[in-house]
Amino acid sequence: MPLTDLSLAECLALSPALPEPADLDAFWAGTLAASPPAEPVFRLVDTGLPQVTTYDVTFAGHGGDPVRGWLRLPAGAREPLGCVVEFLGYGRGRGLPHEQLLWSSAGHAHLLMDTRGQGWSAATGDTPDAGAVGGSVPGFLTRGAGGPAEHYYVRLITDAVRAVDAARAHPAVDPARIVATGISQGGGLALAVAALVPGLAGAMPDVPFLCDIRRGSLVAARPPYTEVAEYLRLHRDDAGALLDTLSYVDAAVLAPRATAPSLFSIAMMDDICPPSTCFAAYHRYGGPKDVRVYEYNGHEGGGAHHQRVQLDWLRALLAS
Repeated sequence: MPLTDLSLAECLALSPALPEPADLDAFWAGTLAASPPAEPVFRLVDTGLPQVTTYDVTFAGHGGDPVRGWLRLPAGAREPLGCVVEFLGYGRGRGLPHEQLLWSSAGHAHLLMDTRGQGWSAATGDTPDAGAVGGSVPGFLTRGAGGPAEHYYVRLITDAVRAVDAARAHPAVDPARIVATGISQGGGLALAVAALVPGLAGAMPDVPFLCDIRRGSLVAARPPYTEVAEYLRLHRDDAGALLDTLSYVDAAVLAPRATAPSLFSIAMMDDICPPSTCFAAYHRYGGPKDVRVYEYNGHEGGGAHHQRVQLDWLRALLAS
């Protein structure tokens, strides 16, 4: 597919100054305090895979809502492990317990968080979204357009923060060696977690969504960013209010608060998460950072090639 956004040279030269709500830090401190961590439940599951021990996880997310996940451990692990906490792409649920075995096969613990209200695209989900209010364009970016306290992604980011707490609560996991990752929507959640969770060991955002959402709504050729344009095409007077609400969940706005080392991936022919939006988060990221750019790829990014890079980067990070 052709280039549809800025060139690589232009993306590398970006210096985005994104509007930031004056009460952003207070909002998130209050939101997380209102949904404190609780003791998660781990239920052993027989998957028929003797090399991987799998638990069905339930933990308290936003508002205490039960959130599901899978925790996978290499069988026979004898010491606390570094853990990859993974968040899913748009529309995906946690799927079946025998899927997604890369990180546990590499010797790491792996907590895969289900996504509330999703699980209708490529994998099923088991977590409803109990807090939905108001009208919205089908999808999630405009769900709760009336203000940040009502917005869907406030609930989902809170869930993601509490997923890290759930991973840290398991005795097989080293709480100091947690790395957040995800593709697309999951990459945006990993960035938000890196900004909001103290003591994270690392973050691997892969072609991240939820970055410079305003620009995404203007230049993206395909959903989900187009949901914003569809909503404002009808609600012509609501642009300021909606974009202000979205700034509370914009991973590029939150990114300067992150301190953990990070490895980004960005695809230059991505018409779902345009590269300029991903670079906005990369340039604003507050911690040590590295990036792999895939010039001839779309939203699939580096695929298995980038997984190879991630495996090497993660091994070196957790060993250090």
